[in-house]
Amino acid sequence: MQQRKAGGVTFTLTRRRVKNLNLRVRLDGSVAVSAPMRTPLGEVDAFVASHAGWVDHARQRMAARREAEARMPTPDKAEALAGMRDLVAYWWPAFAPRCPGPMPAVRVRDMHTRWGSCSLHTHTLCFALRLWGMPPAAREYVAVHELCHLLHPDHSPAFWAEVARCLPDYKARRAMLRAPSGR
Repeated sequence: MQQRKAGGVTFTLTRRRVKNLNLRVRLDGSVAVSAPMRTPLGEVDAFVASHAGWVDHARQRMAARREAEARMPTPDKAEALAGMRDLVAYWWPAFAPRCPGPMPAVRVRDMHTRWGSCSLHTHTLCFALRLWGMPPAAREYVAVHELCHLLHPDHSPAFWAEVARCLPDYKARRAMLRAPSGR
């Protein structure tokens, strides 16, 4: 890892086996770039400098998100777990005929970078504790999204078609998760 600065943006550069340059603004506002092994430093710097406006905008969104989350009360973990289990149980009959085995285990954790995850290996769906503070329609979208991963472990067109089959308005529901206040 190497610290660099380009276009007024300080970033951490990591060389990886990737095909493209990837730019990420973390929750704390720091910037990370992953680059293919042989990409010249000048090309990396030019890429970051050309995205300086986007980085500033992303940092503002992250700050607004942190501020909104700080104002939100922390949900009760037991209540969130019971609620997410009920939500998964409600939707499970739509997936059960095509998914081998019982309903997946449901967990709730204090996650900050994602709303949910699906582990095919352990047959477990895990949800962010803070999701319980979001509108019911947004929670339902995340539950269905993770259940769809049992059928399609990627974000292929078939995956999104499955999500749309269950929730035709999934884009509006997903947008609720991206708003700073979640509303």
